[in-house]
Amino acid sequence: MRELIELLAGNNEEVALDVAALELATIEFPGLDVSQWLILLDSYAQELSERVSPQDDPLTFIETANQFLFEELGFRGNEGDYYSPLNSCLNQVLVERTGLPITLSLVYMEIGRRLERPILGIGMPGHFLTAYDDDGQHIYVDPFHRGRILEGEECLSLASRITGLDLHDHWEALAPVSKRQMALRMLNNLRAAYLRRGTWEKALRVQELLVRACPLDAVEYRQRGYLYLQLKRYREAAADLLRYLALDPEARDRADVERRLVGLRRWIADLN
Repeated sequence: MRELIELLAGNNEEVALDVAALELATIEFPGLDVSQWLILLDSYAQELSERVSPQDDPLTFIETANQFLFEELGFRGNEGDYYSPLNSCLNQVLVERTGLPITLSLVYMEIGRRLERPILGIGMPGHFLTAYDDDGQHIYVDPFHRGRILEGEECLSLASRITGLDLHDHWEALAPVSKRQMALRMLNNLRAAYLRRGTWEKALRVQELLVRACPLDAVEYRQRGYLYLQLKRYREAAADLLRYLALDPEARDRADVERRLVGLRRWIADLN
């Protein structure tokens, strides 16, 4: 996971996002051969390149890309099993041609990158989109909904419906995100999927990456501490919960965490 860890550390935004995403997928698919999936993305980009011209305007490119990816290849949002961890695994998304908004956006972006098209990630609350940057003017594309083209107002209405918040005037929600921000969002999605299924060991592997990425974020230590509790790794749980309180002395749940620490100390004493 060298590339993913480097990206999460904030050391190198030049890391290829497709490589980082495939390294993340090794949590679900140990031994995954990253190179074969990069070749598949290359082949999609090559096939699309034969249908477009460098002189094509942005809208023509988008319409051609949408026809190829969503009509011919059949990429689509996985609305039937939205919370499956497989939706966060780029290799599986490329096999099934279905996934989350962010993984489908990643496919769209990476094919665009190979063709030197400026397609950006837009990390709205509740829903991820892409935007074609046409000299500072953005054309918004929703890969989860088969590449539909949206105006900015429509994007904010969509985010408002999904989150239940009034985001109609929050234009900052349409700001492009960095590769690191995308990687963190994918990590959080995958962790949430594992937590829903009680897959504690895999959730812990994701959580360890989040702690490594955000070593001063108290909440990440609390989350890892509770995962250690699920796995009955009491010493590690106690260490993380103590770290959580040290980083956030005014934590709202401080009393509850302190009670848990008392119980953990008893368990640890009994084990000795």
